[in-house]
Amino acid sequence: MLKNVQQELNRFAKYVIQQSRTNLTKGKSPYGSKNNTKQLYNSLDHKLNVSPNSFSLSFLMEDYGLFQDKGVKGKTSSNKAPNSPFKFGSGRGKKGGLTEGIDKWVRRKRFQFRDRKSGRFMSYESTAFLITRSIYNKGVKPSLFFTKPFEKAFKNLDKDIIEAYKLDVEELLKFTTNGNN
Repeated sequence: MLKNVQQELNRFAKYVIQQSRTNLTKGKSPYGSKNNTKQLYNSLDHKLNVSPNSFSLSFLMEDYGLFQDKGVKGKTSSNKAPNSPFKFGSGRGKKGGLTEGIDKWVRRKRFQFRDRKSGRFMSYESTAFLITRSIYNKGVKPSLFFTKPFEKAFKNLDKDIIEAYKLDVEELLKFTTNGNN
């Protein structure tokens, strides 16, 4: 029955996902985009449930997408993400998840620091340890790759939904009027 409302909500969700993917790909980071493995990019999706009396729209993504979007406060400093609901060292996250992810990233990018004294390249393990320790203590800056497009599209959603609902009611009235003649 709510065909136009359903189309409008799908259009809204597709726009948010498309813009979020663009932000992941073009994200500014000293080490390139945030779309390293495309795992988060490919996981972005939506689920729309429409019933006669209600509808619900959910956005789906990898769990770590929330950390990328909202940022994470560090164990010793919250300067990078002062408004984030997440914090390293809270005991709620997966143990070793950050270490594992950074180690894979360092190896994939073939990224190694140099030892200050000898000038030799450090091992991948040592490089990953230093990066992980820094992130754990200082936190992760929010990228807002999802929040910004969502908020931008949400500003217009009210009037778009009202217009779509109006069209649905008009179609229902046309059908009802024509059906009784």
